[in-house]
Amino acid sequence: MRYSRDNMAGLLRSHDINPTHQRIEIAYALFSRMEHLSADQVMALVNVHHSETSKATVYNTLSLFLQKGLIREVIVDPNKVFYDPNTRPHHHLYDVESGHLTDVDAEDIHISGLPPLPEGAALEGIDLIVRIRKAG
Repeated sequence: MRYSRDNMAGLLRSHDINPTHQRIEIAYALFSRMEHLSADQVMALVNVHHSETSKATVYNTLSLFLQKGLIREVIVDPNKVFYDPNTRPHHHLYDVESGHLTDVDAEDIHISGLPPLPEGAALEGIDLIVRIRKAG
């Protein structure tokens, strides 16, 4: 699907999110690029056109989007969090030198030997981040 500001309201409503102007702009920043973005990057993109969006609004909106399953959170280290508009099952390659995060299709990775789950627990998913750097 090609995302535009015009169809962002429908996308938000489909996740039970009230489509305010700022939420539409934040969603558009994420979905128009389909890239992994930090909260600061989202804020910078939104404020190019609408400088009234605060850091608190961006963080609160990203939190709401996470709660509603619209986006995923990818924590590559304790100081770097990315927001991913791709919610299909997949994994990531993270270049520790450039900070670039790339999707890896779930079908390309096979995981075996998971530990036994505690009684009454069900597997929700596996998020694998493969950290890479230039060889040498």
